[in-house]
Amino acid sequence: MAIEFKEVSFKYPNGYLANEKLNLTIHEGEKVAIVGQNGAGKTTAVKLMNGLHKPSEGTVLIDGVDTKTKTTAQIAKAVGYVFQNPDDQIFNPDVYSEVAYMLKKLKLPEKDLKGRVKWALELTDTKKYRKKNPLDIPYPIRKFVTIAAVLATDPKYIILDEPTAGQDTHGIKILEKIMDEMTERGTAVITITHDMGFVVNNFQRVIAMAHKNIIADGTPQDIFWNEKVLREARICRPQIGEISAGLQLEKQTLYMNEIVREIKRYVQ
Repeated sequence: MAIEFKEVSFKYPNGYLANEKLNLTIHEGEKVAIVGQNGAGKTTAVKLMNGLHKPSEGTVLIDGVDTKTKTTAQIAKAVGYVFQNPDDQIFNPDVYSEVAYMLKKLKLPEKDLKGRVKWALELTDTKKYRKKNPLDIPYPIRKFVTIAAVLATDPKYIILDEPTAGQDTHGIKILEKIMDEMTERGTAVITITHDMGFVVNNFQRVIAMAHKNIIADGTPQDIFWNEKVLREARICRPQIGEISAGLQLEKQTLYMNEIVREIKRYVQ
């Protein structure tokens, strides 16, 4: 089961071509980071995954089903989307109601509904805020409320748009825990981010976009040690990689433990 793009292009009503002939497959249980400068087509591509956009050309398949044959609401049962700005999603008077909203729409039995809400609130560390108005809690925590609301629907694929924006170290650790648990459950996690350190520490597959298309798809090593990709996608090598390059280590690395190991080996 997978999300598949086959020669997918998307043109906005004003004629702007945002994606051109994308070919891509993302399987259940994968963690995939999508990187590239603003305007590269990243957000348009993920909105094609959950039906917010339908291809102008080509085909998007969700578990073999053409998105053109389904409504956005139908697709959202399989592909959950967490917007970059939580205020674009929140509209209920308290956190519990926000997380339970879609489950009520799906007419989930009360016992199952309560169980899913409890699990989502605990996983996102938002249980203590369940009776509060979401707009009265800090912005980083509101982001976790929207993540909880999507997780509660138990999607096969979840899209996180700039999840680390505004998060401190504690928030990023919660994000990492969420992503690990979801992939262990077989859910694919697809993330758009400009945080290259977060990418290196959490993803083994990175898709770089530029010129309205995918220019590279591989491991962090494949992406961040390819000068042409860095230049075209206008992304920076993570700080650890820059340190590694500056030290001119025999092994090019993106990870602190490997730098320490290489330095120890050199000193000895």
